[in-house]
Amino acid sequence: MAASTRAAQWAELDGSFWDLVIIGGGIVGAGVLREAVRLGLRVLLLEQRDFGWGTSSRSGRLVHGGLRYLAQAQVGLTWESVRERERLLEDGPGLVEPLAFLLPVYRGSHPGRVIYGFGLELYDRLGGLHTHRYLGREAFTLAAPHIRQEDLQGGYLFRDAQTDDARLVLRVIREAVRHGGTALNYSRVEELIRDGQGRVAGVLVRDVAGETLKDMHGAGGPGGAVARVRARAVVNATGAWADRLREQVGGRRRLRPLRGSHLIFPGWRLPLPAAVSLIHPQDGRPLYAFPWEGVALVGTTDVDHQEDLDREASISPREAAYLMSAVQTAFPRLHLTFDDVLASYAGVRPVVGTGKADPSKESREHVLWLEEGLLTVTGGKLTTFRAMALQVLRRLRALIPQIPPADPRAPAIDRLQARPKRLPGWPGMDGEAAALRLAGRYGAEAPALVAEAQAGELVPIEGTPCLWAEVRWAAGQEAVVHLDDLLLRRVRLGLLVEEGAQPLLERLRPLVQPALGWDDHHWMAEVERYQELWRRAYAPPRLPARAQGQLA
Repeated sequence: MAASTRAAQWAELDGSFWDLVIIGGGIVGAGVLREAVRLGLRVLLLEQRDFGWGTSSRSGRLVHGGLRYLAQAQVGLTWESVRERERLLEDGPGLVEPLAFLLPVYRGSHPGRVIYGFGLELYDRLGGLHTHRYLGREAFTLAAPHIRQEDLQGGYLFRDAQTDDARLVLRVIREAVRHGGTALNYSRVEELIRDGQGRVAGVLVRDVAGETLKDMHGAGGPGGAVARVRARAVVNATGAWADRLREQVGGRRRLRPLRGSHLIFPGWRLPLPAAVSLIHPQDGRPLYAFPWEGVALVGTTDVDHQEDLDREASISPREAAYLMSAVQTAFPRLHLTFDDVLASYAGVRPVVGTGKADPSKESREHVLWLEEGLLTVTGGKLTTFRAMALQVLRRLRALIPQIPPADPRAPAIDRLQARPKRLPGWPGMDGEAAALRLAGRYGAEAPALVAEAQAGELVPIEGTPCLWAEVRWAAGQEAVVHLDDLLLRRVRLGLLVEEGAQPLLERLRPLVQPALGWDDHHWMAEVERYQELWRRAYAPPRLPARAQGQLA
C-alpha cells in the first residue's frame, strides 16, 4: 500500500461507520477480518504498530496440535489444533509446509518409548492420520546424525507443520482487503466510544505512522491525525495487550503475559534435515530445534514477561543460557557456542492466568469475553486462528443479528488455481520450489510480483530463499512504514543474514527508497532506527565470559 493510499484512507476515516471494527492486526484479528468480510460485513481493522508486530511475527513458526498438551489432558485443544493444521496444509502449500519431527528415546529417560508411542498414536488419531513410526538406533542416527549418542535407543518420527507466521498474517489480511475489507497499521486506538446506554459503539483512533522510537517508548510524541469511527460492534483482538482495552469497560485484568524466546543458528552450523524434539536436561521441559528458511531455530522458553509491553520483547541472559544448555546437550559433537548464534527473538503469549506456579502449566485455550459491547478474544494458538474467528462471529450475532452463518468447511486462506510460471532458481533446481514458495507467501499476488521484477531480481539473496524481487514488491505494495517492517516481518532478512542484514543495506537501498518515497535524510533515519531495534531485541545474546564457560 503506497503512502498516497494510506493518506486517502485516513482522509475518509473520521465520521465513518462500519459494521465491525477490529482492534489488533495479529493473526487473530486478521482471521476475524477475513471471515467477516467473507460474510459481507463492512469491516475495518486497526493495528497500533505493524501488522503482526506482536506475538504473531515472533512465534515458534510451528503449525501444530501441541503434542505436549495431551500430557496436560487438553484433548479438545489438541483435536481442534490438528484438524486446523491439516486444513492449513491443504489450503496453503508453499506457506504452510509439512515438517518431519524426530523424537529421540534414551535409556532411562522419562516418559520413555511406550508412553511416547501411546501419545503419538493418539496424536495421529485425533488428526485422522497415521504419520508416526519408531526408528531403531541406527536408523535414527542416520536421520539425526549430530544427535547425542550416549544411551540412545532410537526414537520416533512423526509429522507436524511449519510456516512463516508474519507472512501468514499478511496474506490473510491482504486477501481480506482484496475482498473489500480495510486494514490500517500504525493506527492506535486511544479511546473506546460509548453510546447513550454506555455500550461500546466505536473508537477514537490516531495515526502514529510518524512516531519515532522515542515516542513509542513513552515520550508522548504528538502523533498524527485523529479520527472518530463508529461501528455496530467492536472486537478486541490485541492479544497480550487485551486487558488495556478491557479496563475501559470495567474488566479486571485476566492475562498473564508469558515470553517465549528463540535462538537462531546458521543452517550450516546446526544442520537439521528435520525438526528434533529436545528435553531440557535441567527441568525436563520439551523444546525443539528445526530448520526454517535456511537457518535453524531453537526454542522456546516460557517465562513471565514483566517488562513494558510497548517495548520490543527480547531474550534475557537467563533464557539464552537455558536454550544454549539444551542445544549443547542435544548436539554435543557440534560444539556450539554463543559465537555461533546468528540472531535471537522473543514474543509474548497472551495466556489467561490462573495462578499456576509453572507458567507452562497454564492453558493455551482461547477465551471470549463480551463486556459492555466490547467482544474480547485472546489466548489460543497460531494454528487455530480460523476456528477462533468463526467463534467470534457466532458471538457477534448478539450485537449484529443479521450476520449469516459461516461455512466451517470453507478454506482458511484462498486456494490458488495457478502459481507463477517457472522461475530461475538455485543451482540444480528448475525453479518449481521457488514458484511454490512465492505462491504460498503472496497468494494471488504472486504473478504480479514476478511480472514487476526487473532483470536479475528473480534470484535469491545470498544465503537465503528470499528473492530480490520480494524486497521491491514488499516496499511498494505491502504497507511498509518503517525499515524494520520490511526487514523483520515482510522478507525476514533481519533474521536470516548476519548482523541483521546491515551489510546488505546499500544494495537494498535502490529497491526500497524509491518505492517508499524516502529522501536521503529519511533513509538514514530509518537505518539508524533499525540498527537500534536490532541491537536491542534481535541481536545474538552476549553473555559474560564466565557464564559461557559454565555452559561449555
